[in-house]
Amino acid sequence: MTTPEHLDVVIVGAGLSGVGAAYRLRTECPGKSVAILEARDVMGGTWDLFRYPGIRSDSDMFTLGYPFRPWREAQSIADGTSILRYVRNTAEEFGIDRLIRYRTKVVAADFSTETARWTLTVSRRDEAGVVTESTLTCDFFYSCTGYYNYEQGHDPVFPGIESFRGEVVRPQFWPEDLDYAGKRVVVIGSGATAVTLVPSMAETAAHVTMLQRSPTWIGVVPGRDKLADKVRELLPANAAHRLIRTKNILFGVAFYQFCRRWPKVARKVLTGLSAKALNDENAVREHFTPTYDPWDQRLCAIPDADLFKAVNAGRASVVTDHIDTFTPDGVRLESGRVLEADVVVTATGLQLLVLGGIRPSVDGRRVELSDQFIWRGAMITGLPNFAVCVGYTNASWTLRADLTSRLVCRVVNHMDRHGYASVVATPDRELTRRPLLDLASGYIQRAIDTFPRQGDRGPWRVRQNYVLDAVSTLRGNLSRHLVGTSRAAVRRSAPAGQVGQVG
Repeated sequence: MTTPEHLDVVIVGAGLSGVGAAYRLRTECPGKSVAILEARDVMGGTWDLFRYPGIRSDSDMFTLGYPFRPWREAQSIADGTSILRYVRNTAEEFGIDRLIRYRTKVVAADFSTETARWTLTVSRRDEAGVVTESTLTCDFFYSCTGYYNYEQGHDPVFPGIESFRGEVVRPQFWPEDLDYAGKRVVVIGSGATAVTLVPSMAETAAHVTMLQRSPTWIGVVPGRDKLADKVRELLPANAAHRLIRTKNILFGVAFYQFCRRWPKVARKVLTGLSAKALNDENAVREHFTPTYDPWDQRLCAIPDADLFKAVNAGRASVVTDHIDTFTPDGVRLESGRVLEADVVVTATGLQLLVLGGIRPSVDGRRVELSDQFIWRGAMITGLPNFAVCVGYTNASWTLRADLTSRLVCRVVNHMDRHGYASVVATPDRELTRRPLLDLASGYIQRAIDTFPRQGDRGPWRVRQNYVLDAVSTLRGNLSRHLVGTSRAAVRRSAPAGQVGQVG
């Protein structure tokens, strides 16, 4: 029997978060051995998986991008191809691409309190498709898989869909050979995917109709940041990036607080901007004025008002109604209206999947994540030497992801300084259970009960505020809520070998 390979830190996921995590470990924990396990054939995560027309960021790239590598391209709201290129170039520039093990999926993860190590069961698929299973061990396990199910989206049941003679397409699995030029398209949905698809497809389709059950708040934003362009002309790249990033972070935090504290005023501001761009107050009242307040659900950004421009040009339209049934030629609505279609796109939302489907256990006993609390938005009670990357819901994902990775580095260094073999987040008082993600969006509500909980105070609350989080995450006291076990109290055999060295 051979001894399993051992690593100091294992990261799961080679997307935007995983690449950033590896960079932080490389620079802040020099000498630690690290590997990134990626189930797919390539890096990029979300930005490689989703290939539908017009895919883009819904946050500006100065905050969605890494703080340590300036965003140099012109567009502030970037297309998916540009973002994927940015992630890959970052990985290559800092040698992170050499740490990635592709076609490697974690199928089981168990922490031993006796040895204070994780044993990961991984399945590896070679280029011929042959799958083999093996194990490796690590001291610290960091999940950067995001919280979307890559293999399945949300597919509601539509009456009569089997009778439809056209093509039904799911954005998450966009067919490369789909030809919709000159065809009638119906996009079902009103979220970020739908508002991205409609103007993009409308460029070549005969007509695109966005069919929504209810409106979503829309924010018109510039696709290119003119102030950022000016700053980049005057300052070196790194300094300009920091300044623009700070400006956008502060604006984002302020706008979110404005919406939450003065929702009536925020409603007027958003509907006013939409009416100005659409030039039709009645249409805004009917199709772009939700019943809920801004940021009860995530706000959809449309760069340069592209959705409204497509509507104004007659290439697209918006219908707010409920589906009665599909027909051979399209969709019949409850109002009796029929939307004729050659192609129907079901942009009905994503499905959440906690930890990418990994079900962690301790000493062979599965830990029910929904019974646990999350500390500083990263470490979970009951799971020693483990962290999960969960981004913001009201700002760029990477803002929170980078803070979490820097926190992981602090924890790893904290363990070394104090001679700990393991640490686990432990409340000092009873906590009130609250949902981890405090949004009313359907895709969150459908799965939130499977996620860990946040508490009602201090580091057990998941605040949607980068400014406060940056202070507490990077400077907060680690000893108060991290209970450590000394190296002298555990049994360890000598590691078989360390690869993926980052120091």
